[in-house]
Amino acid sequence: MGFMGEVWQVRTGKEPVGEILIDDTDFPWLSGRFTAGPAFEDVRELFARELALIERDDEEHRQKWETAYDEITRRVSLSSPGGPVPEFLLHIEGDRAWFRWSDEPFEHA
Repeated sequence: MGFMGEVWQVRTGKEPVGEILIDDTDFPWLSGRFTAGPAFEDVRELFARELALIERDDEEHRQKWETAYDEITRRVSLSSPGGPVPEFLLHIEGDRAWFRWSDEPFEHA
C-alpha cells in the first residue's frame, strides 16, 4: 500500500507528541516506529492506562476504557501527511504506535 514510509504526526494543541513512521500495514490498521516529541510526557500515562484497560474484556473495563480513550481524543490530534484526520483510534506503547482512522467523523450513539 501507499502508506509505507509516511510520517504521521501526533499533537496536543500545537505541541508535538510524536511522529509515527509507518512500517507495517494491515488494513484498516497502520503501525510504525513512534518517536516521542516534547509533549509526550504530558499524555504518556493516558496511553498506558487505555492499553491496560483494553486488555480486559468485561463491561466495567470497557466503560473505563471508553472514558480513558475519550480523554486521549480530547487531548491529542492525529495528522496524516495530507493533514488532520477527524477520527482515529491510536495506541502507543514504547517505540511502537498503531492506529486506524476515518476521513469522516464517526457516528456516536
